Amino acid sequence: MKILLNGKKALVGGSSSGIGRAIAMELAACGASVTLMARSEEKVKAVLADLNTDAGQEHCYLITDFNDYESHKGNLKYYFENHTVDILVNNTNGPQAGDVLHKEEVDYQQAFDLLFQNAVFASRLALPHMQSQGFGRIINVSSMTVKEPQDSLVLSNTMRTALVSWSKSLSNAVAADGVTVNSILTGYFDTDRLNSLMENQAKSVGVDVGDIRKQRVSSVPVKRLGDPKEYGYLTAFLASDYASFLTGAAIPLDGGIAKTLF
Repeated sequence: MKILLNGKKALVGGSSSGIGRAIAMELAACGASVTLMARSEEKVKAVLADLNTDAGQEHCYLITDFNDYESHKGNLKYYFENHTVDILVNNTNGPQAGDVLHKEEVDYQQAFDLLFQNAVFASRLALPHMQSQGFGRIINVSSMTVKEPQDSLVLSNTMRTALVSWSKSLSNAVAADGVTVNSILTGYFDTDRLNSLMENQAKSVGVDVGDIRKQRVSSVPVKRLGDPKEYGYLTAFLASDYASFLTGAAIPLDGGIAKTLF
C-alpha cells in the first residue's frame, strides 16, 4: 500500500517540533502541500526547509500563538480567506500540568480556548471547502488520558475529552459529504512535551528524571517510547483515500498502555 496525497493541501498545527513536525514531514513525503502552523518562525522555517518537494508541492507557514485565542482566530480567518485545506490536523501545545485542587477558573478557560475552541474554530473554517468538493480529513491530536485520566493533567484530560466528544458529533454530521473526523489518543512519545512533564514529575517527588523515564518506558507493553515518525504514518493513512470508511473514531497510539477495551 502506497499512500499518495498529491494535490492535497494540509494545515498542521504545532508543526515546529515533535509530533506536529513528524506529521508535516510524512504528509509532505506522501505528496501533500503543507502549511506549517506554530509560533516560532525560526523553528518553522527550519522544518519548512526539510519538507519533501519531489511532487512539486508548495509549502508555506502561518505564524500564530495558540495561547492567544482572539489573535489566533484572526490569523486563522485571514489564512482561510486566501487558502483552502483538504487535510486539517488540529494540534497545539498542551496546557500546564496540575491537579484539580490547584487550578482556578481562569486556568480552565485558557485550556478550553487552547484545546477545544482553537480546534472547533479551525474545523468550521475548513469545512465548507471540504464539503463542497466531497473530500476532507480532520484529524485531532488528542491523548490517551481521554479514556484514562491522569490526576496531574486535569486541564488536558477535561478539554481533550470535550473535543473528542464534539468530533464524534461532527463526524456524523459531515460523513455523507465525504469528510472524515478522527482523533488519535496519544501515548508516551519521545518529545519535548513528554520530557518537560517528566522533569516536572521528577522535581515534585525528588527523584532523578532518568528514573522517571525508566518508569514510563517500563509501563509501556512494547517497552519503549513512541517515535514521532510513527505518528506521522498513522496520520497519513487517516488523511488518505484508504481511510474513507473510518470516521468518528478515537484511535489509541500508545504501545498498548491503555488498559480499557473501548
